[in-house]
Amino acid sequence: MVGPRRPQFVLFGSSIVQISFGYQGWGAILAHSYARKADIFNRGYINWNSRKAVQVLDQVFPQDDAVQPSLVIVYFGGNDSEKPRIDGLGPHVPLSEYVENMRKIALHLKNLSDKTRLLFLTAPPVNEAQVLEIYGNDGRKNELLKKYADACEELCREMEIKVINMYNLITQQEDWMTTCFNDGMHLSATGSNILADEIQKVISEADWKPSLHWESLPTEFADMDT
Repeated sequence: MVGPRRPQFVLFGSSIVQISFGYQGWGAILAHSYARKADIFNRGYINWNSRKAVQVLDQVFPQDDAVQPSLVIVYFGGNDSEKPRIDGLGPHVPLSEYVENMRKIALHLKNLSDKTRLLFLTAPPVNEAQVLEIYGNDGRKNELLKKYADACEELCREMEIKVINMYNLITQQEDWMTTCFNDGMHLSATGSNILADEIQKVISEADWKPSLHWESLPTEFADMDT
């Protein structure tokens, strides 16, 4: 453990999390905002779905650790919503199972500590034509993504968890299909800035005590800057 000890924020999810520290991504934006204030940990896994996430909860978030995260930002849904394949392979998870998996994730994280706060991100939309062109895959459909996004949001409302409906957030932007993605489904610098701003907005408006907004956290060794 490198000291001094700071609040720990964990980003947990699939590829949208794994690559968020590169390409001017939203994870990198958060890490920059929280420099000298909190440590941002990336626990993102390309191609993962909520089914795989449930299987590693005890390894990624051990309940007996002396230090627990102050904030966990969770994203799963895009891979889960991909259309099922005839051979039974692929990342698809039926909607009902997806919801229950997200519930299990939430319950596990809620039990880590009374001070651990949660923020869930739903599946974003995609540029279907661009995904097909780049990946040769027509399994990503906005109609399905919207259903999974809305189901995740509904679960979060039920469990009183902060949530950002990324599908709605992105589709509200002008020219979102051409500006918000690098490859039709992963966020561009523009898309990442939109998401990072919304995350900061949710954190600033949350009634968490203490506040986890970057402006409210102390700056490490600030008294030595003068």
